[in-house]
Amino acid sequence: MKVALITDTHWGIRNDSQVMLDNMKKFLDDIFFPQLSALGITDVYHLGDLVDRRKYINFNTARRLREDFLDPLRRKGISMHIIAGNHDTYYKNTNEVNALDEMLMGKYDNIKIHKSPIEVYPYGKPILLLPWICDENREQSINAINNSKSQVAFGHLELAGFDLFRGHKNDYGDDPSIFSRFDIVCSGHYHTRSNNGSIFYLGCPVQFTWTDYNDTKGFHIFDTETRELSFIPNNSSIFHKHFYSDADRSMDDVVDFDVAKYKDCYVKVIVKDKTNPYWFDLVIDKIEKIGVADLQVVEDHMHQDAIQDEEIIDQAEDTMTILKKYVDGMQVSDKKRVDNIITSLYNEALSIQ
Repeated sequence: MKVALITDTHWGIRNDSQVMLDNMKKFLDDIFFPQLSALGITDVYHLGDLVDRRKYINFNTARRLREDFLDPLRRKGISMHIIAGNHDTYYKNTNEVNALDEMLMGKYDNIKIHKSPIEVYPYGKPILLLPWICDENREQSINAINNSKSQVAFGHLELAGFDLFRGHKNDYGDDPSIFSRFDIVCSGHYHTRSNNGSIFYLGCPVQFTWTDYNDTKGFHIFDTETRELSFIPNNSSIFHKHFYSDADRSMDDVVDFDVAKYKDCYVKVIVKDKTNPYWFDLVIDKIEKIGVADLQVVEDHMHQDAIQDEEIIDQAEDTMTILKKYVDGMQVSDKKRVDNIITSLYNEALSIQ
């Protein structure tokens, strides 16, 4: 039996951006639902953070969530187990008040909501489901992990040593060794894919912020018999970098490029060599006219010899690196806790840009 695993959909991210809502619909219509149909999959497990805001939801976002995802699941005869993620819960110390109960309970007989640890038996053998572990359910969750008969767990976990986003490991969280008795653990929460051989962070299905640039998103298929985990990529990118250089080039070479992929996307123009302001204005005008979601111009005076984007990234410290270095220099007793708080605030700030 094969089931689909999806997580961290974050409806309402970036201030309920219409671009983000449309991009999620494109993923669902072009990749997610067609793949489920092709593979004959009728069971989905959502591993938390269905919505983005913990405190409230925009009416239009709620409508799009219903029309683009929830109603099609029911219409297509697809059942879904969904666990509470940290963004789904109103309070930080309990999962009791949450968006899943308020928006879904009693409205969808094909959806089962879980806010506490539970074993389910989709194929006669147990799978342990672990919603967000908070103060109220921590003891219950640890007991479930230690005593479960299952060798498979799906959760929304905060474990140390995995990539929070690409290139940045999270040093705060539970020790992954608590899952040593499980053959495979699949989790939401971190937005990039990573694993240690038995614990797999699945990542989000679409790009949300610039930290997702060049990071392939998607969802997973889990075979309950063989325990094989397969990745279904979403190769659509919504964040793009255009490298501008007019040195030793003709106007046609500079201005003649395919701009269609930038429509409804976030674009950064990285200026490497600008000797002709008129040509540069033509390029900017061309990109703006296609209808981008956001356009930023970055003057690359500090990296004139860096030809590839990867070289610029390697030579420049990003915001999280600067923040972590600042925390390292602080005179505090619990630097990991401070680092976790700052990282959490930084990620919340990214989601509302």
